[in-house]
Amino acid sequence: MSFSFELLQDPIHIGLKSASGAAIGRRVIVMARYPEAGKTKTRLIPALGPEGSAAMHVDLVKQTLATIDRFTSIQACDVEVRFAGSDAGGMRALFGSNQNYVPQNGDSLGDRMNDAVSLTFDIGFQHVVVIGTDCPELTADHLADAFRSLHDSDVVVGPAVDGGYYLIGMRK
Repeated sequence: MSFSFELLQDPIHIGLKSASGAAIGRRVIVMARYPEAGKTKTRLIPALGPEGSAAMHVDLVKQTLATIDRFTSIQACDVEVRFAGSDAGGMRALFGSNQNYVPQNGDSLGDRMNDAVSLTFDIGFQHVVVIGTDCPELTADHLADAFRSLHDSDVVVGPAVDGGYYLIGMRK
């Protein structure tokens, strides 16, 4: 089974100039879902079936976490995987125990992202980048560029060609 994806556009930088932040105090938040057949990647079920859609989701999450591992091997950064469905044990069983898995809180994706970012700033992080698991072309360089941009901008958005975004970063 093979998939093709559109190339990403360059990030848009929004915000004011400020002093640069330190590497410490940076966090990547990965918004993820536990892959359940019939509940994951539902728009792909007609083409892939429930199990195929869930299997594709597993591969996308694993690829995203591998990208995060490459990034954190060259730059100091905390990582938190915010998940929906199952529990932390289920996430660890599928995706490994080297990540911090925290359940998502909120009704909508916006609510869940807001909760994750707000709590991250509340505990002292200065820069946060939020990503999903649906962007197989995401690289460690995208993450490095986003954090670098947060030295001079309040917000950075990585827009996708479909009108959405693949990354959003903020500084406190």
